[in-house]
Formats: sequence, C-alpha cells, structure tokens
Amino acid sequence: GSLAGLSAAEAVRRAGFDGRLTIVGDEPHQPYDRPPLSKQVLAGEWAPERAALRSGERLAGLDAEWLLGRRATGLDLGARTVTLDGGKALGFDGLVVATGAAPRPLPGAEGIGGVHVLRTLDDALALRADLDATPDRVVVVGAGFIGGEVAATCRGRGLEVTMVEPLAAPLARVTGHAVGGAAAELHRANGVDLRLGVGVEGVDAGADGRVARVRLAGGSSVEAAVVVVGIGVVPATGWLEGSGLTLGDGVVCDETCLAAPGVVAAGDVARWPNRLFGEVMRVEHWDNAVQQGAAAGTRLLAGDGEAEPFAPVPYFWSDQYDRKIQSVGRIGADLTVEVVAGSLEAMEFVALYGRDGTVVGALGMGLPAHAMRARKLIAASTPWAEALTTLRG
Repeated sequence: GSLAGLSAAEAVRRAGFDGRLTIVGDEPHQPYDRPPLSKQVLAGEWAPERAALRSGERLAGLDAEWLLGRRATGLDLGARTVTLDGGKALGFDGLVVATGAAPRPLPGAEGIGGVHVLRTLDDALALRADLDATPDRVVVVGAGFIGGEVAATCRGRGLEVTMVEPLAAPLARVTGHAVGGAAAELHRANGVDLRLGVGVEGVDAGADGRVARVRLAGGSSVEAAVVVVGIGVVPATGWLEGSGLTLGDGVVCDETCLAAPGVVAAGDVARWPNRLFGEVMRVEHWDNAVQQGAAAGTRLLAGDGEAEPFAPVPYFWSDQYDRKIQSVGRIGADLTVEVVAGSLEAMEFVALYGRDGTVVGALGMGLPAHAMRARKLIAASTPWAEALTTLRG
C-alpha cells in the first residue's frame, strides 16, 4: 500500500497485465504522499486527505483488491503464499515487496506521552494534535532530514525548538562536516537551540505520564513538552525471516530488482547493485520509490533475457525554512567535496562530491537549477575536473 507498491501496481497494468491484482497495506489509508507529513500536514496547512496520491477514480481504474489495515506476517516461497495477520494466506504468481521501513525508537521512551516518531499519516496527526495542545518547548532528537524538517515546521508555528545531535554537525554523516556546518547555521539563523556533539541519555516523565525533560550525555537536561525522534529507520523485513529471501539491510536483489523467481522488491526496503555507481545501495527517498516501483513491476512481467538493470541517479529534496535542499547521486563524508557555486557562509550553494576521479553526487541549498545540472553530469559519469569546470562556468 506504499508509494513504491502503488507505482508497481500501475506499472503492471500499463504493461498489459489483466489478471488478479491484490494490494496489501498495514495502514487503513489508501496510498498517500509522505513528504507533506513533516511540512504542510504537520503545520496544519493541509487536511489529511490532501496528501492522497491518487483520486478514488484513478485507484478504481487499477481494478485491484485492496486489503488495508492488514499486515503481512510471513512468506513461503515454495508454496507461493503470503500470510497475513489473522492467518489468511494469499497465493501469488508474482510478488512485489514494498513494505518500506520503520523509525528507530528512542530507547527508554516507550509508553511516555508526548514522545513521537514521524513516518505515517497517523503519526503526523498525533504529533500535530500534541503541538496544538502543548504550545511549549519541542525537543527534536536527531538532526537528519526528517529532524530538520520537523524543527523548521515547529519554528514556523512559533514554537521553541531544541535540536539534539550526537555528531558535530547536522547531516555530517552524509554530507561531511563543512556542508553540515551550513545546515547548522540555517537552523541557528531561524532560532533553533542547536545542541551538537551530545547524545541523549534518556527521557523523564512527569506525574501525568507525559514527557517533562530530555537528559543529555554529560549530565545536562532540556525541558520538553513534546519530543520528536528522528534517528533513522530500519527496513521492514522482520516478516521475511526464514522465507528464503536474502536479507541484509533490506531485501537483497539483483540489478533488475529481482529477489527470487517471481519476487521483486522496491522502495525503502530494497537493496540492489546500481551499476552506474558500482555499489550496492538502499535508497529511502520519494523519487526512488516511484522509479523503482515501476521498474520492479515491469520486471515481474519481463523474461530474464528482457530485464533491464535499474541504475538511476538517486534524487532527494528537503524544504526547510526558506531553503530547498537537494541531493543528487551519492554523497558522503568520505568523498572528495568542493563547493562550485555560491558559498557555505551564505547558506546558498552547490557542492560536488567525487570518487576515483568521477563526479558521483551533489548537494545544493537554495540553488535548484545548479543541482539539476549536476544530476546530468552524474548520469554521464563525468570526470571530476570536467564537472568542476562545467558548473563553475
């Protein structure tokens, strides 16, 4: 029932498949868009139904059986069945695994009111209700993309925000410290109390069972009425243990998204070799869910000799405050990085990332046209020096 699953279902119908199509989703909602959850929905600017990915008419055109609010609990490759909660078994000729990922919880915070993760529509609505009722300090644990978006939205609502991050800069693990430093200044410029290089020891509840403070490493603490935890996600593969599929930070596939005969995977849960970059990757972003879902659905109907490798340039964006942050290709703290447009100090720039003499990624803040130019250079495996010259020119 996810974006990747919907994209796969639409792809098999476009390719001419007219057989029985069943879509299982563990949430009660029809497929919806996740990026607005941390922004427009959380801000109260959008009603929940506006996040729907397709109209009822378009969904009806899929001629699919929808099993919503049902969770897959097991896969039997030999019997070609998927078991659902409650024991129902669904037979299949072709299977798309698009179960996504689940947020990592904050240890010790279980059962404390006011502590939230943000992954689903219901998560967003629960957090929004808490923010509406509790106009006090918000603590965001984790300064990654989801944490940054939540902090920006909360500041837009006029709330006091403290962001806690164990690394020396936001996004430092994926962007490097210099680029991450620009993200830090963006948050500070918008009034966020940024606590870097410090971990969270635990969360204390008040007499009412709701969060009262967050304890930090070193003995200090921050008062909190609401805590939002954004410390990464884990691929949702627990239901596939013992199934015979290869699991390792996701469902391991070949370069065509095939995980086993008649079984493909797509979206946040899929891990596959991308020949464009010469590495095995798992990508957690919207654009990849759309593209890989379509590729996986098409792969189910293709013979082995007709299957094409899935080798995209990953693309991701994040809207924070008045800036659009865009990531294309592969970025990382261990790569060569150089700013080719704008400046980090102005919080408006494009940085290129290179490996072995080739441009492999770019991150832009506030310069969307430059970032899209970089995407074309990455797709062409442009030599590093040539990419620098082209974007600087």
